[in-house]
Amino acid sequence: MTNIQFISKTVATATLNIQNTVQLLQEDCTIPFISRYRKDKTGNLDEVQIEQIAKLQKDYEIIVKRKEAILKSIQEQNALTPDLDKKIQQSFDLQELEDFYLPFKKKKKTRADVARENGLEPLAKIIMAQNNDDVDFIASKYLNENVVNEDLALQGARDIIAEWINENIYVRKQLRRLFQRKAIITTKVVKTKKDDQEAQKFNQYFDWSEPLTKAPSHRLLAMLRAENEGFIKFKVEVDIEEAYDIIDQLVLKSQNATTSHLQLAIEDSYKRLLNPAISNEALQEAKAKADANSIQVFANNLGQLLLAPPLGEKRILAIDPGFRSGCKVVCLDEKGDLLYNETIYPHAPQNETAMAMKKIRSMVNAYQIDAISIGNGTASRETEFFIKKIAFDKPVQVFIVSEAGASVYSASKIAREEFPNYDVTVRGSVSIGRRLSDPLAELVKIDPKAIGVGQYQHDVDQTKLKVELDNTVIRCVNSVGININTASKHLLSYVSGIGDKLAENIVQYRSENGPFEDRKQLKKVPRLGEKAYQQGVAFIRISNAKNPLDNSAVHPEAYAIVEKMAKDLKLSVNDLIANKEKTALIKPENYVTPEIGILGLKDIIKELEKPGLDPRKSAKVFEFDPNVKTIKDLRTGMILPGIVNNITNFGCFVDIGLKESGLVHISQLKAGFVTDVNEVVKLHQHVEVKITEVDEDRKRIQLSMVLN
Repeated sequence: MTNIQFISKTVATATLNIQNTVQLLQEDCTIPFISRYRKDKTGNLDEVQIEQIAKLQKDYEIIVKRKEAILKSIQEQNALTPDLDKKIQQSFDLQELEDFYLPFKKKKKTRADVARENGLEPLAKIIMAQNNDDVDFIASKYLNENVVNEDLALQGARDIIAEWINENIYVRKQLRRLFQRKAIITTKVVKTKKDDQEAQKFNQYFDWSEPLTKAPSHRLLAMLRAENEGFIKFKVEVDIEEAYDIIDQLVLKSQNATTSHLQLAIEDSYKRLLNPAISNEALQEAKAKADANSIQVFANNLGQLLLAPPLGEKRILAIDPGFRSGCKVVCLDEKGDLLYNETIYPHAPQNETAMAMKKIRSMVNAYQIDAISIGNGTASRETEFFIKKIAFDKPVQVFIVSEAGASVYSASKIAREEFPNYDVTVRGSVSIGRRLSDPLAELVKIDPKAIGVGQYQHDVDQTKLKVELDNTVIRCVNSVGININTASKHLLSYVSGIGDKLAENIVQYRSENGPFEDRKQLKKVPRLGEKAYQQGVAFIRISNAKNPLDNSAVHPEAYAIVEKMAKDLKLSVNDLIANKEKTALIKPENYVTPEIGILGLKDIIKELEKPGLDPRKSAKVFEFDPNVKTIKDLRTGMILPGIVNNITNFGCFVDIGLKESGLVHISQLKAGFVTDVNEVVKLHQHVEVKITEVDEDRKRIQLSMVLN
């Protein structure tokens, strides 16, 4: 099987599209570049499909490499038969390959190995042949100084047979199918931990049982966490008699004196070897699916968060609110640079409200502030009420902003590099302000796991999580495009083809030579070669460039085509851009080249209509209910405005203006059955919810969605 055939089994597209995509990947083209600028070669595959092809290509390479290692190892043991060689060559299933290799795998000395050393393998073969009735008499022929009686001889033979059964590929396949269809999870509380306070959050799993196939990802991960923390014992089992029946059908051929010995060997093989291995495989397979599900939820949430509506280039006053320690205030200019910082104490115990009002009013006037960004942590609502009492000389928008991850950023190396002369409180406030003006530019500096939009993110495969989250950030950054003259090196590092080192070089070049004036200037950046230029240039933007196309998503390789389009319409490129009436006259088929086909040309025409358009919407002010300040103000049946601030497989969490978010269970999202929460709500969506239950002691709020 070729790599293209292997990928075609999973990806539903023409073989030529897969071939071209693999070739582009092997030429070190990035996924954002391929999906945007090579649509005619890939058949318009999107980034997700291209990522899937890239992953399957890697999987294929791993399988081929493993196959070579297995064949080499078996060959070195002089055990490779033509039949086994053919089976291994034809297999592209890693699990099946490991089954083929199992009998030849180097392992610690087993009971079967000891029995073989004692000369009992011929006896095991006689019993396995099942055509001799006088087993005890035959066993007496294999006695020696290590095997002093018939019982020990028969036990050794059964040990060898048990290993043969364990290594039988058909037995393993049938048992895997049984576990995949009928495995049951059972959990029991560890008696000594039953009354632990920490254990109580897992109390529903103190005595739990359900089919493995029915366990949703969040529940499986919760059970595994409870087991890891030592609160419960966890098992994956199938009906033992059904397992024995499967092995019996594959091993037992007749009924005679050997049967009882074979049945003992079957039971031993299953309990000691097969069940531990296959049940663990089933659990790991289920865990991998749960991980993938959880990672996808996190990636979806992160994508929505990164593409949250920006306020844009405005002067912002940002507040990290607090009671005793005061409210940390910073003033930022349009580019997010720090102009001024101060701490005010409008709340108890200091209650310096009048002085704080005067200071805020003075800062708003002095620094020409357009908007105020308030972190949504402790004292958030009280600070919002305080700010709204101030009579400003001009309209000032007030936003409540998620401060998740701000403290992580403030203590990070990135923050120390940006603000070496300021403490963590000032840095945290700056982050709260910047994430209002441009969430994408600010949040890329924070470890996504610290942003608080995941589901059991610390329990999943961390390598796979990082890959998926990095891909999500790359996808978001390149879908928006970035201003090369204002972007931080951290934002630049996610641009297609750039990476950390080149991002650093770009910032260094910018600081030494001033702002970039055109895209071609990018080639002057040290170590930025033709390939990196080709992959990244169209994802950067240069405001007020001489060539207006430098502030668009049109790739420089298509500039000549755009110039010809304009010339044919007797216009300049400047006059063609944003001229919908004229772009409508362009016939893409007249401009096809070997590199750029109809799909690429349609993209170019669409971009010319609205060059450099940010796909994100604009930020809007949201008003929480002013009568709700603490969880004690909630009553069952109340209808409140809220913002969706996290999405999981079992529902969504909604910020209703309190420190504690409320949960809308998936069953309460809308009338009828819901399979995917993302089909009903999106992160940061403004919604109305009804209070269905309040648990003040556990600080839990249950909600239902109010449908308009």
